[in-house]
Amino acid sequence: MKIKILSQNDVQQSVTMPQAIDVVKQAFISHAQKEVILPLRTQVPVKEHQGITLLMPAYLPKLEALGAKIVSVFPQNVKNNRPTIHAIVIICDAKTGQPTAIMDGTYLTALRTGAVSGVATDFLALKGARTAAIIGAGIQGRTQLEAICCVRDIQKVLVYDKSPQVAEAFSEEMQNRGKPIPGDISAVGSPEKAVSDADVICVATTSSVPVFEDSHLKSGVHINGVGSYTPKMQEIPEKTVLRAKIVVDSIAASLEEAGDIIIPLRKGLISQSYIRGELGQVASGLLTIRESEEDITFFKSVGLAIQDVAVAKLALQRADDLRLGIDLDL
Repeated sequence: MKIKILSQNDVQQSVTMPQAIDVVKQAFISHAQKEVILPLRTQVPVKEHQGITLLMPAYLPKLEALGAKIVSVFPQNVKNNRPTIHAIVIICDAKTGQPTAIMDGTYLTALRTGAVSGVATDFLALKGARTAAIIGAGIQGRTQLEAICCVRDIQKVLVYDKSPQVAEAFSEEMQNRGKPIPGDISAVGSPEKAVSDADVICVATTSSVPVFEDSHLKSGVHINGVGSYTPKMQEIPEKTVLRAKIVVDSIAASLEEAGDIIIPLRKGLISQSYIRGELGQVASGLLTIRESEEDITFFKSVGLAIQDVAVAKLALQRADDLRLGIDLDL
């Protein structure tokens, strides 16, 4: 059996952010049309080390994409200067079930998470959005910024991280990326300074408490919340959740995993009806969420395997065209 191995560098060379945004949008439209097989992901807690490993399979018939991701999230890794997230993705031939590729999933996770925020921002943010705030200056924050700059003419970016050095390094690196990312990127010393003038906010942290205050938001802002992934994690203030128009990647998954939704639900502050719908319904034209320039919109993502498998299948196709990767006999 032959199988292709794609490194992180191979995946980076294979798929651009605009390409990832396009295929992720297709995946969400298929999800809205109930054309995919998407079991809820299996969680394996590793309490001794405050980590979790997730098993995420999916099948998208229209894309002939079949596969799964294994991803581990260990927040304590930062103490040893290691990435918080590690992942691999396996792709199988949808006609035979034979494994055809194994690839790095760490960058792919950041790429597809950025891409889904790009889709959400394209449909939910103000057309004239020009200022962005990034809270959490890790690899996820980098692809979040790249994605929103692909769908809006962002001209100014303010970055906050609990580590000022990390925020400064992020700013210096991203300033030099070139278009569509602007050169006007600054690290700031507080969440308030980051969000108070923002038209689009991307939050990518592992926080268990809200990372900014609702009173600091201006009207019309769009928020992408992508960091919290368990019922006890919370990045977004409850007051914001109460007044925002909420869209999620999956209602079922959000009610199982998204602390930003689950915590105010359990407190009786909101009901399930506060969730206006799923991103696939918006992307396919079944729902219109923003009704005025004053609306605050909030997209909550916990991450779906359809994103990983769709982007991984595209990466495999592009890698074949570009002659990237290593072919092995198993």
